[in-house]
Amino acid sequence: MNIRGFSLIFILFFSLMITSFAQKEDNTLLWAGCGITKKAFMKELATAYTKKTGVQIILEGGGATRGIRDTVAGKVDIGGTCRMSLPSSNKSELYAILYPVAWDALAIIAHPSNPVNNLTMQQVRAVYTGKITNWKQLGGRNAKIHLYTRRGKISGVGYAIRQYIFKNSNIKFKSSYIVRSSGPLEKACEKDPDALGITGISSARKRKVKVLKFGGRSPTYENIKNGSYGLYRPLYLVTSPHPSRLAKDFIKFASSKEGRQIIRANHTVPYLDAPNLMSKMLIYGFDVK
Repeated sequence: MNIRGFSLIFILFFSLMITSFAQKEDNTLLWAGCGITKKAFMKELATAYTKKTGVQIILEGGGATRGIRDTVAGKVDIGGTCRMSLPSSNKSELYAILYPVAWDALAIIAHPSNPVNNLTMQQVRAVYTGKITNWKQLGGRNAKIHLYTRRGKISGVGYAIRQYIFKNSNIKFKSSYIVRSSGPLEKACEKDPDALGITGISSARKRKVKVLKFGGRSPTYENIKNGSYGLYRPLYLVTSPHPSRLAKDFIKFASSKEGRQIIRANHTVPYLDAPNLMSKMLIYGFDVK
């Protein structure tokens, strides 16, 4: 074989490799973000979408802040977040495009053996500010409360607690049990008889924890959907201002009839099933005591 023929074969082989790699890359989406969103429906939604379209979706965690900032920075294709973007905390969040796809709610969780069944707004505030430190003060056994909280003030759950319960995004919680993410917090409440924490109900219901009533109401599917459990909040998918075609197609799927049925099957309320909750939240605030 002469040099010209060898060169032609090499060029053809190289072109095929580049084409194959491009096709592989063009058929994959990288998602990262809020662990609660991931547990709520993303795994099932991604599996169904791959089966339907052949597009592979890689799921990573990292929290709501990563979900927003890494998407805007182009490090991931789609993000997941359980809080709105906060342009004042980081300019990169200003350019995030958020798509509400479901409703979650803050859930107070404890160990399954804990006899306490209900907490009021005042009691929760007192626990988080260190004014109540013993379960006996809440009608439980004589034991120190092990309050598990998230590191930082702008995690999805941490920010929501500050906004919804305290109306103060800068308040500092009194806790010696600080964890990296919602996953370790939920696991602690599965194992520690004296644990108390707040997480999203969409992931809490998949754990072996006790979900306490808040203001006399439980964060059930129906109570979230009709707004009677006040601490509801949207779960969002995030894109950059200029998302890829694959990212846009997946966003459409998540809110489609098929996507909403997958979300319902995971006992999570699709956003379009209760769109009035957003206006109620903005106008009337949260009806909890």
